[in-house]
Amino acid sequence: MNRDWDTLWPLLVGALGETLQMVAIAMVAGGLSGLALGLLLYCTRPGNLLANRVVFGILNAIVNIVRPIPFVIFVTLMGPVTLQVVGTTLGTEAFIFPLSVMMAFGTSRIVEQNLVGIDPGVVEAARAMGASPWRIITTVLVPEALAPLILGYTFLFIAVLDMSAIGGIIGAGGLGDFAIRYGYQRYNWMVVLVTVAVIVVIVQVVQWLGNRLARKALHR
Repeated sequence: MNRDWDTLWPLLVGALGETLQMVAIAMVAGGLSGLALGLLLYCTRPGNLLANRVVFGILNAIVNIVRPIPFVIFVTLMGPVTLQVVGTTLGTEAFIFPLSVMMAFGTSRIVEQNLVGIDPGVVEAARAMGASPWRIITTVLVPEALAPLILGYTFLFIAVLDMSAIGGIIGAGGLGDFAIRYGYQRYNWMVVLVTVAVIVVIVQVVQWLGNRLARKALHR
């Protein structure tokens, strides 16, 4: 067993690095584009800052179509687009692209829902003072929804970490691939347990950090 782990520990560390790389890039790329898309969804809703029924209807329909697609199917569905953008459909970079796209759509809905919960009177007061839509977005909407947005992004981190486990199907590696290849397929259940323990630790740390930042945002 010790000899096995002498070989497996470096592989586990490498798989952890691949997972963190996939999740980090998806959180930044998908998180920022999802924030922009969510703001656009909110602002173009009827009666809001940039009300436009056509734009809102199109964006809303696209988000509603993409979000329910199981991620493993979405990865294959995005294959032709991934090939054009990344140049390949295999490997970590090829997996990060659809992961970021799905992250963006998931983020957009959470952002929109959190912004809808803001008191309309606050927005109307800013409009009455002559604030531009951009100023209202940056100084009113985002700050008012900051705490729930932090919690929303914490939830999304866990969701993206979960989706990253599928990376092994296209050779992207990661903890999921490590658990299946060296644990499940070799009947080495200790490998599976250790991998699960690593994921649980990551989730607990991120959840603790998200809760702490959200509390600070509420009491600022």
